[in-house]
Amino acid sequence: MRRPIVVGNWKMNMLISSSGHWVEELLNTSDCAGTFDIVVAPPFTSLSVVRKSIEGSKIQLAGQNMASEAEGAQTGEISAIMLKDAGCDYVILGHSERRQYHNESDELINKKIFLACENALNVIFCIGESVGEHNKDKTNDVIERQLFDGLQGLKEDQLNSLLIAYEPIWAIGTGHTANPNQVQDVHSFIRSLCEKSFGKDLARATRILYGGSVDSQSSSALMAQPDVDGLLVGGASLRSKSFYDIIKSSFKGD
Repeated sequence: MRRPIVVGNWKMNMLISSSGHWVEELLNTSDCAGTFDIVVAPPFTSLSVVRKSIEGSKIQLAGQNMASEAEGAQTGEISAIMLKDAGCDYVILGHSERRQYHNESDELINKKIFLACENALNVIFCIGESVGEHNKDKTNDVIERQLFDGLQGLKEDQLNSLLIAYEPIWAIGTGHTANPNQVQDVHSFIRSLCEKSFGKDLARATRILYGGSVDSQSSSALMAQPDVDGLLVGGASLRSKSFYDIIKSSFKGD
């Protein structure tokens, strides 16, 4: 059985002084108990304070990105081993904003995934189509290309630490969450691609997340879909209360 997961991606928000307070508020709101995972991805500057604040809790830490090289003359970059040393269990790779604004190719993302796996980081691998591709019914074509090119050459033991996040670009930060049935259709397609390439057992075990203007009003219906195993939350994760409301609505019976 796939263990559900909720990931809060703060993006380029939150100062060090606010980060510890966010965790304190969340933990005071609830003990975050339940058979699901909670992961938070603060900016690099806040990793240390968040690591300290979540100590002893079930909350885990993620990096928002990482370099495609292991070390060296890469000014301004953060390596996989640095994320691991900072206490990260996860790293987000292939996010649409990295693809769109930093021209990250499928080949570059593939290289990053290999490095992350080598350093025992669980990869949250993001894929998704633009508004133009969506309007031209190119969703499946884009998903298939990004998935196959991003995971090319990976072996089964590496794929075991992989999570896939479907994030339609047209729904990110727009307030337009994809219809739960649409999301299920895409997630089912992703799982079928995984089965085709990596076998039925691995496809069944792979957790597939949805990300795109998720809030407490939409999370319950999304998590009720059979192939939606978790949520990648952006703007709504910046307030601990709204993030907790998403968790609460997603796991009412937990």
